[in-house]
Amino acid sequence: MPLNKAQRDAVNLGPGPAMILAGPGSGKTTVITHRIRRLIQKHGVNPSEILVITFTRAAAKEMQERFLRLMEGEYLPVTFGTFHAIFFKVLKHAYGYTAKDILPPDKKMAFLREAFTEAKLEIEDENEFLVSVMNEISEVKGDGISLEHYYSKNCPEEIFGQLYKGYEQRLRRARLVDFDDMLGLCYELFLQRPDILQAWQRKYRYILVDEFQDINRLQYEVVRLLAAPENNLFIVGDDDQSIYRFRGARPEIMLGFPKDYPDCRQILLDVNYRCIPGIVEPANRLIEQNDVRFRKALRSSKPQGPPPVLREFADRTDENDQLLAELQRYHRLGIPYEEMAVLYRTNSNPRALVEQLMRMNLPFTMRDVVPNLYDHWIAGDLITYMLVAAGSRKRSDYLRIINRPKRYVQRACFTESEVDLKAIYTAYEDKEWVTDRLVRLEYDLKMLRKMAPYAAVNYIRRGIGYEDFLKEYAEYRRMKPDELMEVLDELQESAGHFQTLTEWLTHIQEYSQELQSQKQERSKGGGILISTIHSVKGLEYQAVFIPDANEGILPHKRAVLPAEIEEERRLFYVALTRAKTYLHIYWTRERYNKKLPVSRFVTETGLRKT
Repeated sequence: MPLNKAQRDAVNLGPGPAMILAGPGSGKTTVITHRIRRLIQKHGVNPSEILVITFTRAAAKEMQERFLRLMEGEYLPVTFGTFHAIFFKVLKHAYGYTAKDILPPDKKMAFLREAFTEAKLEIEDENEFLVSVMNEISEVKGDGISLEHYYSKNCPEEIFGQLYKGYEQRLRRARLVDFDDMLGLCYELFLQRPDILQAWQRKYRYILVDEFQDINRLQYEVVRLLAAPENNLFIVGDDDQSIYRFRGARPEIMLGFPKDYPDCRQILLDVNYRCIPGIVEPANRLIEQNDVRFRKALRSSKPQGPPPVLREFADRTDENDQLLAELQRYHRLGIPYEEMAVLYRTNSNPRALVEQLMRMNLPFTMRDVVPNLYDHWIAGDLITYMLVAAGSRKRSDYLRIINRPKRYVQRACFTESEVDLKAIYTAYEDKEWVTDRLVRLEYDLKMLRKMAPYAAVNYIRRGIGYEDFLKEYAEYRRMKPDELMEVLDELQESAGHFQTLTEWLTHIQEYSQELQSQKQERSKGGGILISTIHSVKGLEYQAVFIPDANEGILPHKRAVLPAEIEEERRLFYVALTRAKTYLHIYWTRERYNKKLPVSRFVTETGLRKT
């Protein structure tokens, strides 16, 4: 396909800084590869002086392959690589680093887990917590923030500081650096050794950066040093698709680029070759609501197609039934399942749909791991309460529930493998306020023994006071209590299908086994894509479904500040623009018997309910 005018203008730019705003489906990879060819063939640039930086190895490989095809197989020594690959190359030459000096990703989590164990913290959602803390450690390093001035999103500052320092100590003892350290070391090296910096500046006189909206502060500072003094810096990206702030991406860097380089040329790639007009136009209306962005409007190169389908449902069951019916209808019309995607805000949202897909034996692939609801620590607490009520005397079971909510009973009281509550009473005979709580516990267990699972969950929540325990825990973890209450709601909804604890436990076991086997099977690929929106950026499908378009889900309830709402809006924009032809947006009137309004983003598209 011949280049359009904006693409030609971008490709034909002379030396100096340039910013190419590349909307969804606007052909940014085509522009970058043609730009490289132009530099070589028309400007006489030595191919070995050209550096192309991407954010993933897969993107670097694809870019290199596209360039090779464009050059009809002629090999030219242009460097394609990720930020980490480039920084490692610099450190290798300066300090003799080898791959053995870099901390492997699995070891990274092991070091943090050791620091966590050493700190003797009582965190229930350990894996989720550690992943979040690891992201925060990367953010602190990537932004060059002083630990003393960092406010943790996951735990009190002293705990975050303890984990950060514990992780760093293990890293230093092992004489290893992680990817974030490589950035910092490169930056320090360039500042302290002008001679080394000048050598790399001569080596890479022309730098092209893809997906520039995802850059972090330290990456930008290193790239600026590397590009000076000629500043042949060609950046390509879309501030409207910056959705990785939690990984350290800073869209404001791209927004500030024209101030940092007042002589930079700006070109907008405004033709979307992916989506029909009926998708591009509402996506434009949506993203226009963001204040902090480059003003732009895209247009579609395609003829008109079917209008997007917007539907409201009474509840999630109706929503999923309709979604499954539509997937099968499109398949009957000749669209392969591989050309369909169902996109969610978080990886826990699709659980109910995944259960139905399994029952119906429809082929699907999960880009993200769908967490097993029944593996959640809250599920473990509820089931343990019911098992103790049913007669379990295991020490581990009693230890799990005794202080949820707080009864102020110490672990040291449970000395035997089987618990005798009389012995616990004896240990606290001089503390009537504790024995009163033990009396109440016995009464509660007696009540639970008579209940079906749904009523038992409800009684544990409100009668025993488990919700109060969760609220305290949420405050400690700097979470919104609603996030934990939703897990309770989902478990209670599941329990409502069974008459006895045995039946429910049998279902849990069967579902868990099926989910595990599906993970192994689905990893081979193929079928309907079930994914979070974060994981499909850059991908496209004939038919896209966005269920759960409700306030509190998308935008997520954690998003409160204007910048957070704008990022959620960008996320919805990315979801819309994955669809080439067919787009379905669904929402429900209620969830877990609570009213739930439609997402503000649906209203902002200007589309009407069908």
